[in-house]
Amino acid sequence: MGNEQPSRPSLAAAAPRRPEGPGTSLIGTTHQWLLGRVSALWALLTGRPVSLYAAAVLRIGYGLLYLAFLLREFPHRGEIWGPDSPWTPALAEQLFEQTGWNSVLILSDSPAYFEFCYALAVVTSVLFVLGWRTRVMSVLFAVVVISFHARSIFMTDGGDNLVLLMAVYLVLTACGRRWSLDARRDRLKTARAGDVPEPVRGPYARELRRVRVTLTTAVHNCGVFVIAAQVCFLYGSAGLYKVQGSTWGGGTALHYALNLELFQPWPALSHLVAAFPLVIAITGYVTVLAQVAFPFVLFGRLKYPVLAVLLGMHIGIAVLMGLPLFSGAMIVADAVFLPDRFYTFLPRLWRRAVRRTGTRRAAPGRAPGPGSVPAQGRPELLAPQDQGVPGGG
Repeated sequence: MGNEQPSRPSLAAAAPRRPEGPGTSLIGTTHQWLLGRVSALWALLTGRPVSLYAAAVLRIGYGLLYLAFLLREFPHRGEIWGPDSPWTPALAEQLFEQTGWNSVLILSDSPAYFEFCYALAVVTSVLFVLGWRTRVMSVLFAVVVISFHARSIFMTDGGDNLVLLMAVYLVLTACGRRWSLDARRDRLKTARAGDVPEPVRGPYARELRRVRVTLTTAVHNCGVFVIAAQVCFLYGSAGLYKVQGSTWGGGTALHYALNLELFQPWPALSHLVAAFPLVIAITGYVTVLAQVAFPFVLFGRLKYPVLAVLLGMHIGIAVLMGLPLFSGAMIVADAVFLPDRFYTFLPRLWRRAVRRTGTRRAAPGRAPGPGSVPAQGRPELLAPQDQGVPGGG
C-alpha cells in the first residue's frame, strides 16, 4: 500500500483537445444527414409494398378496358388486325425494322392462327382481371397488348398508347396481392394451415427467402413510382403544351374541339354545350390550371379536388368527343394516387349501405329474419366480413 506510486497520465489524456472547426462539424452533419436520407429511402423502397390496392385497381381497370376494347372490335377484328387488314404483315414488318416493335400476330397469315390469338387475348384479359396466377398473366397481358398495338398501329385511337405503357409497368408490380383469386387462395391456404408450425428452414433457405421478399418489394415499389411519374409527366406536359397555344389562352380551344365533326358522337349535344361560351372558357382555364398544378399537389390534400376536376374532364372527353378508351385509361391511371385507406373504406361503406337497406326493408312488427341478426360474440372472434375487413386481404 505504501509503496504505490501515482500513475502518470497518458499522452492522449495530457494532449489538449482542439475544438472542432466549423468545416469539420458541417461535414459531419452533412454526412449524417445523407446517411439518414439514404436509410429512409432504402426503408421506403424495401420496407413494405406500397399502394397494393391501387395496383389491384389498375390491374382490374386496364384488364376490363382492354377486354371491352377487344369485344367492341370483335365484328371488325379481321379488318383491324387479321388477314383482311389493309395494313399487311409485310408493311408491319417494314415498320418493325424502323421502330423495333414486334408482334406474335405476324408469325403466320393463317386465319385460324389469328382467331386463336384473338381468343387467347380475350381469355388472358379475363384471367388478368380476376387475378389468377397474376405474375404469369401480367406478362401474357403485356405481350397481348404489345402484339395487337404493333400489328395495326394506325387503326386505333390514342387511348391504347397509355394502356400499352401501363400493361408493361404492371408486370413489375405485385398487382395480384389484393382483390384477386391469388389473394383468395392465399387466405384459404393460411386458414387451412391454422396453428401448424412452419417447417424448419436452413440458414441459406431463410436468407434466400428474405432476399426474394426484399427484391419483390423493391421492384413493386419502383413500378408504382414509375406509373405515378408517367401520369405526372402526361398531365404536366399536356398542361404546359396548352399554355403555349393562343386558343387555350383565349378560352376558345374547347369551342373548336366541340365543333370538329370527327369528334362529335352526338352533334346535338356538342352544339348545345358550345352555345355557352363563358362556361366553355372557364372550363378550359380550370382544365389547364389543374393539369399544370397536378405534379405539385400530390403530397397534400389539394390533390383530391384536382383529381375530381380531372375526373370531370375525362368524363366530358368520353361523352362529348367519343374517346371512351382514352378517358377510361386516364381515369384508371389517376387511381394510383389514392391511398389504400380509401379503397379499404369502400367495402365497409358498401356493407353498411347494404345492411341499412336490409333493415329498412324489414316489415314493421315482424321478427327480423336470420339475415338481419347481427353477429354475436367478441369482436376478435368475428369473421373478417363481420368486422368490416375488405375481402381483398
